[in-house]
Amino acid sequence: MRLRHKARYHQRTLPPFSKPVNNDTTTTPASLDASQAPATRAPGKQGLYDPAFEHDACGVGFVVDMKGRKSHKIVSDALQVLTNLDHRGAAGSEPNTGDGAGILLQMPHKFFAEVSKTARISLPEPGQYGAGLVYLPRNRTIRRKVEEVFEQVVQSEGQIFLGWRTVPTDNKTLGNTAISCEPFMRQVFIGRGADVNTDLEFERKLYVIRKRAYNDIRTSTIPGAEAWYIASLSMKTLVYKGMLLTEQVGQYFPDLSNPAMESALAIVHSRFSTNTFPSWERAHPYRYIAHNGEINTLRGNINWMHARQALFESPAFGDDIKKILPIINPNGSDSSMFDNTLELLVLAGRPLAHAVMMMIPEPWSNHETMDDARRAFYQYHSCLMEPWDGPAAIAFTDGIQIGGVLDRNGLRPSRYYVTKDGFVVVASEAGVLPIPAEDIAEKGRVQPGKMFLVDTAQGRIIPDEELKHEICNARPYREWLNEHLVHLSDLPEAPKVDKPDHATLLQRQIAFGYTNEDERIILMPMAKDGVEATGSMGNDAALAVLSNKPRLLYDYFKQLFAQVTNPPIDCIREEIVTSSETRLGSEGNLLNPQPTACRRVELKYPILTNEEFAKIRRTDLPGLKIAVLPILFRVARGEKGLAKSLEELSIMARRHIEEDEANVLILSDRGVTKEFAPIPALLAVAGLHHYLIREGLRTRVSLVIETGDAREVHHFSLLIGYGASAINPYVAFETIDDMIKEQLLTGIDHKTACKNLVKAASKGVVKVMSKMGISAIQSYRGAQVFEALGLRQDVIDHYFTWTASRVGGIGLDVVAQEVLARHRAAYPDRTASAAVLPSGGQYQWRNDGEAHLFTPESIHRLQKAVRTSSYAAFKDYSKIVNDQGAKHCTLRSLLEFKASTAIPLEEVEPIESIMKRFKTGAMSYGSISSEAHETLAIAMNRIGGRSNTGEGGEDPARFIPMANGDSKNSAIKQVASGRFGVTSEYLASAKEIQIKMAQGAKPGEGGQLPGTKVYPWVAKTRGTTAGVGLISPPPHHDIYSIEDLAELIHDLKNSNRHARVSVKLVSEVGVGTIAAGVAKAHADVVLISGYDGGTGASPQTSITHAGLPWELGLAETHQTLVLNNLRSRIAVETDGQLKTGRDVVMAALLGAEEFGFATAPLVSTGCIMMRVCHLNTCPAGVATQDPRLRAKYAGKPEHVVNFMTYIATEVRELMAQLGFRSIEEMVGRTDRLEAQRAITHWKAKGLDFSKILYSPDVGPEVGRFCSIKQDHGLDKSLDLTTLLDICAPAIERGEKVIAELPIKNVNRVTGTITSYEVTMKHGAKGLPEDTIRIRFKGSAGQSFGAFMTRGMTFSIEGDANDYFGKGLSGGKLIVHPPANAGFKPEDNIIIGNVAMYGATAGEVYVNGRAGERFGVRNSGVTAVVEGVGDHGCEYMTGGRVVVLGPTGRNFAAGMSGGVAYVFDLAGDFAKQANTSMVGLEKLEKSAEIAEVRSIIQRHFDYTKSPRAQHVLANFDALLPRFVKVLPKDYKRMLACIEKAEAQGLTGDEAVMAAFEENARDLSRVGGN
Repeated sequence: MRLRHKARYHQRTLPPFSKPVNNDTTTTPASLDASQAPATRAPGKQGLYDPAFEHDACGVGFVVDMKGRKSHKIVSDALQVLTNLDHRGAAGSEPNTGDGAGILLQMPHKFFAEVSKTARISLPEPGQYGAGLVYLPRNRTIRRKVEEVFEQVVQSEGQIFLGWRTVPTDNKTLGNTAISCEPFMRQVFIGRGADVNTDLEFERKLYVIRKRAYNDIRTSTIPGAEAWYIASLSMKTLVYKGMLLTEQVGQYFPDLSNPAMESALAIVHSRFSTNTFPSWERAHPYRYIAHNGEINTLRGNINWMHARQALFESPAFGDDIKKILPIINPNGSDSSMFDNTLELLVLAGRPLAHAVMMMIPEPWSNHETMDDARRAFYQYHSCLMEPWDGPAAIAFTDGIQIGGVLDRNGLRPSRYYVTKDGFVVVASEAGVLPIPAEDIAEKGRVQPGKMFLVDTAQGRIIPDEELKHEICNARPYREWLNEHLVHLSDLPEAPKVDKPDHATLLQRQIAFGYTNEDERIILMPMAKDGVEATGSMGNDAALAVLSNKPRLLYDYFKQLFAQVTNPPIDCIREEIVTSSETRLGSEGNLLNPQPTACRRVELKYPILTNEEFAKIRRTDLPGLKIAVLPILFRVARGEKGLAKSLEELSIMARRHIEEDEANVLILSDRGVTKEFAPIPALLAVAGLHHYLIREGLRTRVSLVIETGDAREVHHFSLLIGYGASAINPYVAFETIDDMIKEQLLTGIDHKTACKNLVKAASKGVVKVMSKMGISAIQSYRGAQVFEALGLRQDVIDHYFTWTASRVGGIGLDVVAQEVLARHRAAYPDRTASAAVLPSGGQYQWRNDGEAHLFTPESIHRLQKAVRTSSYAAFKDYSKIVNDQGAKHCTLRSLLEFKASTAIPLEEVEPIESIMKRFKTGAMSYGSISSEAHETLAIAMNRIGGRSNTGEGGEDPARFIPMANGDSKNSAIKQVASGRFGVTSEYLASAKEIQIKMAQGAKPGEGGQLPGTKVYPWVAKTRGTTAGVGLISPPPHHDIYSIEDLAELIHDLKNSNRHARVSVKLVSEVGVGTIAAGVAKAHADVVLISGYDGGTGASPQTSITHAGLPWELGLAETHQTLVLNNLRSRIAVETDGQLKTGRDVVMAALLGAEEFGFATAPLVSTGCIMMRVCHLNTCPAGVATQDPRLRAKYAGKPEHVVNFMTYIATEVRELMAQLGFRSIEEMVGRTDRLEAQRAITHWKAKGLDFSKILYSPDVGPEVGRFCSIKQDHGLDKSLDLTTLLDICAPAIERGEKVIAELPIKNVNRVTGTITSYEVTMKHGAKGLPEDTIRIRFKGSAGQSFGAFMTRGMTFSIEGDANDYFGKGLSGGKLIVHPPANAGFKPEDNIIIGNVAMYGATAGEVYVNGRAGERFGVRNSGVTAVVEGVGDHGCEYMTGGRVVVLGPTGRNFAAGMSGGVAYVFDLAGDFAKQANTSMVGLEKLEKSAEIAEVRSIIQRHFDYTKSPRAQHVLANFDALLPRFVKVLPKDYKRMLACIEKAEAQGLTGDEAVMAAFEENARDLSRVGGN
């Protein structure tokens, strides 16, 4: 009653013109009305599924009249843009339920003035009221209660409540899932209060109202209040959005079709979510932005923003500042959280562009040509907040200005057109609106680090340089930095650091858990060569929580990494976008910064030598105060002493901050004695970090760690990831000194060795964070992108808050026991014999070391079994591996089969049927010998299983069956980031095409093959040059995001529509939601690999610490797919140390129906697990290319056949015991598994398997194994509807075909199906040149001409989008603007990003500029283009590229072959080139000059390019302007070949002689 009374009183006090109205009606059709039904909500956290790990990506665009002229055309054009981005969104198991779409407009006063009369609302003039779209409960009674609360909030904030308008909606086209949770849509109108003077003040007040209402309503006890959500509330902008498909937006909201709905700008967005669960709120646009991307640093950003809130003071907000907390809505997506923060910065008084620059700064620290004022701006603001880092294309607006910005690496596409009459369209693709060419003034792209901004008040596009010059010079940032920022080198030298004697150091090492392997395998390469240690053959050692040995706390954490939803970064070749700087000191007030906010000590690297740390410890500067806190606990107090000391640490820290005003806290474990043991440094820093966040003190202090337990990259990454700003691993440096003194480390001095360790460690940390797509250590600090494996939840909640930990594990008591066990070894009660470091046995099997699955005995038993065809001997092997009672290694070792009613063996499906589900792992030819590779292929073809090429391609001769009926053709053709040997013929020969998103040994990383291993036969298969190092980049070129993966899946399905397309993922928390996205992207198979697999060479950090066991990833994937009702659409496979039939049955019960084996088949062929694969010294001839070692290979296909047969036999026997007749019956039947009932292991007894064994509660209609074929939509392709019929005479009879067709951006992968048919009919040779000639007019969609074979010539009069010419296999592509175009082609963007990725042969002629990464991994195409963006010719290994215009930064990074010719008219190309692997030369040889001229002539002949015409007309005069870009290794190898030929050798003999000479050059490391 009291609420209603207040509402009536409020009505009486309103001015006459604004009588409030509750116009509670709806136009929703009665047949679909869900008004009285409770809304269906997305499922909450259950089993291994956690909605917090949902990801999304999308298509985004905006249209604007830069003169600010409002019209309905802007709205209708925006909706057309949205419809033409449909393929970038997604639908779930229902084709008519979308993931979300929406539109943001200027406040449509004309429309509101019209409809408010019907709604009986009297509106004031524009600017005197705000309006917003509100989601409400469908129940009328509950809705009214919620509305009354909101009205009270409006009144209490001194504003005028005008009324409600029910938004007409039409849900006829919506799917049941969307309808089940459809909110009631209303618009609210609020009049400006008398005490509000400016527009910005009014916007702030509306913001306060929205925040207060959310806190009051969503946290109330009103039933159904969780439906409350305000999509927008502003005086400037209005949002319409929902859980819709792109074409449904206009249909669902009839308002948008009203001619009075006018705006001068509009942002649209189409969402692709990895889940299909209903969410109307998560549709974009948000209040200021629409976002295509992923915030990789989100956990840290949230933590830091939460910590900053305690310091917030704002003249703009005044006392209202307390009402808006928390700033970030923890229930939102990463995009909404970004929007929350941007909104705060703008409303607190910063210009919109300024705020965007703070949140997404350019990569300034390694930018050689950036002006000082801009550098100072970014450097100053880096002291205020960390970047929100990750791949992003963001459209933003405040209703007056509208703009776009990309992440620092340009990992999202954004194209724009500007017309002569001031109309601008920006979108993820070109061609989203049909605009006559003669009306276009400019075609461009939003560039990495650049801002594209339209100001409708000024009526123009503000150039990036002008905009940033004004912002960066608004304050004297450089002066402030010079006055307050201190560099480490500026600090006075400290006294010399004492070094311990050998015995003292040894005692320290033992206390901190050092082993002989730490010295020999980890520290030695870091100190000697400045590089991380490398290993191979995966990791089959025991998990830390299962180990019988005391393990460091670091070992209980696994690194997370980017896959599918965002790309990792190549921190080596794209180092220009990374940053390793860190700073010590306090943060200032983010909302009211002062000059002293940059009073910090800046460090170049986060790892400090003992000498550098001594300088920090003695720092005594104004505003920089150091306090040292011991992190030790009394041994006598045992486990309780550890907890007590951690408590005391927090109290001491608080006192130092509040009373002593310390702003650098050093946590030090120096002082370990017999009485005092060290607190694990990670436990201390993470616990204190989270304590200070909770207490609102975190931003007032930096944490520095002086510790003896950190020595490898994983340790440093964890410490930084949980809040440390700097680390001094003093025992690691003391160990290096001792190794030098003991002559274990020779040829190097102390200073150099320490410098190398810092370099290796810092670069290693950068590499770890780059795997997650994070580019700055500042953003990585506190981001906690790890999962705990084996820690109890109370430990997580208190010390590692918000870290994923899904199986429980040890508590603080066992952590203390492990510390004390090491301490007792260092300080024994009795004097023992001379102490030595333990052997370790983590990386290589040792009798006294860590437990491993493969031991010398198990290897011997397996090889005996397969060589003697003895199933009895195999059972002996199987018993050794399965019986882990004494030494557990895997999670599955603690699971048991429940007793079941057995069935006769003959009722179980036959061995032959089971083996068809078996596969061998992706081991590339190049990493293993041809003999081993072919053995696996023959064996798997014999049994009806499938072998995998790996990423190294395959010799086409193997596609032809052998005379005896065997086949060496690998059924699975892998497509990885290197794209080696990926041609039309290669893809056409596949039964399954596998996209390698990640690999178990090093997820999130690429790799490289040194030139010494690129033998001539390897180079031939990979389409490269013998002796020249090859780089396989991280997967980020055409797999930027989930919608780009969907495009690649679509491309590959077009390349061979009879093959299945699979996606390889690696287990990590959240992989289930990623797998759901993969299913929605129409993959046929998803592979979940365990972290422990992987045969290739990898950093030891990655082999041991990246990724999770497949048991977790597989179970999560199955559960999530079932919850999404997607499981029936996709087959699920797993691999990773599968060794026995028990492993296979476990995998099936957890959700897999297909199974991969890698290490075990190699062992069957003779591998003895020396783990030296990366050294090319394999004594068994398995993992080597050395002909002498290959001669020792003794493996036979029969050995692999025997292994697979025995596995299937064992599987069949277990199925009979469990009562299953088929694999399909067994899939996902976790009810037949249970945890061992009496786990007595001192660490494992705390494990909880309930989440792994969880089974979602769904109906019988939900499939639990793959039973439905994916609909790839190929029937709608231009090839199947039109091109194949046109080209049939050419394909069938070789007749010439000429045609002309229109093309739109929705026509994707044009020509690829036709190319497949040509390849199947005519092989790799294709057709004679120009047999098929098709001319297109318009804007081509993504992947135009992908994998197009010889004899096909496609030309476009218009433009094209991303992935133009992907995998081109001999075809010819031409693109030019229409003759009547109103712009200069050479100054405008004509094709998108990543053109010619992995192209192997053919010709490309582009009359205009290309976007980022043109020619990436080109290995044979001749191309001409008139300008390129950043990273041009990246990783190129062959072919010729002529660039008749400017290039972006980092040209030729990773380029190891081929040659580029750049027309350097401005004379600045040398600054843009990455010369680490290439040389820049002049064109001097007459033959080469004639060849370049001939290529340009062909370009002119095909395109009529004005630029080509000008160059040809003045060729001799302009010749000096050409720069030849030639890779150094490639040049050296060519010289060796010339030398060999001069000695009379020819062909393969000359190449082999050149290779051998090149390999003897030990000074060169290929590919580095």
